[in-house]
Amino acid sequence: MNDLLNSVREKAKKLQKTIVLAEGEEPRVITAAAKIQKEGIAKVVLIGNPAVIAKKCADVKLDGVKIIDIATVDKEPYAETLYELRKARGIDMDTARKLASDPLYFGVLMVKRGEADGMVAGSVNATGDVLRPALQIIKTAPGIKTVSSCFIMVLDKNSKYGENGVLVFGDCAVNPNPDAQQLADIAVASAGSAKAIAGISPKVALLSFSTKGSAKHELVDKVTAALEIVKANHPEIQVDGELQADAALVPTVAELKAPGSTVAGHANVLIFPDLQAGNIGYKLVQRLAGAEAIGPICQGFNKPVNDLSRGCSSEDVVNVVAMTALQSAMND
Repeated sequence: MNDLLNSVREKAKKLQKTIVLAEGEEPRVITAAAKIQKEGIAKVVLIGNPAVIAKKCADVKLDGVKIIDIATVDKEPYAETLYELRKARGIDMDTARKLASDPLYFGVLMVKRGEADGMVAGSVNATGDVLRPALQIIKTAPGIKTVSSCFIMVLDKNSKYGENGVLVFGDCAVNPNPDAQQLADIAVASAGSAKAIAGISPKVALLSFSTKGSAKHELVDKVTAALEIVKANHPEIQVDGELQADAALVPTVAELKAPGSTVAGHANVLIFPDLQAGNIGYKLVQRLAGAEAIGPICQGFNKPVNDLSRGCSSEDVVNVVAMTALQSAMND
């Protein structure tokens, strides 16, 4: 395990946040829950049938792990919470009761009601199914209208790029073609993730194929508009754009293309103009530079909900729970 993930786990231990794992009958999740509890990374709540859990992982000790069986728990308070939140959208109590019986909805409702600090799921459910309840119930953080994602890219600690070889890339997994406001939201959320999870002081570069007006195009205009939105609403964030990737990362190039910029040449948070660029970019760095890509990490929610890869390992679950704990501390 790299130093960053070790650091994330150690920071999470100090917070003692409660994280609900909605897919509590999945063996990888059960194994992770036991490790999280044993190492004190977080307080864990598993949603599932205790008998099924015990049968699937008979050799796993879940001492101290809270297990909630949706089939037997009183769901009426959760259904009432959902009804109150969604009645203006046409939901009735019968529908609310049915949805509250879904582990993904129940887990998010626990977070909404303050019974948990965050939720993690996705080992057996599709991304859309994991995020939908969160979008409906928890919604986005104040001042942010867009849920997005980021990857923490970990290069060799002696790398000349990023902060000790650590960079944050956003958005590489959620928004196909963000407009200027959405791009600004992604930049703000990614800066927050960089600080909370990666432990770095964010220097945010809004990337483009142009640097400081070297090209004229509506795609460039979108990036410059996003820059103005971030600057107006978050003057505390170090941000610049539009910047080509080399101008963002290489000091000698920055001196030529963006003289006077405090971000250019030193960026550690890279905001891609669309999902094609972001997804291609992180995978190229991962494969060609041998970087470890941690994520995708969901960001922009009022309280954290994170989506696992369906191919995740139990160690991945542990790491995502730790990161979710750190995200929840941003709201404290």
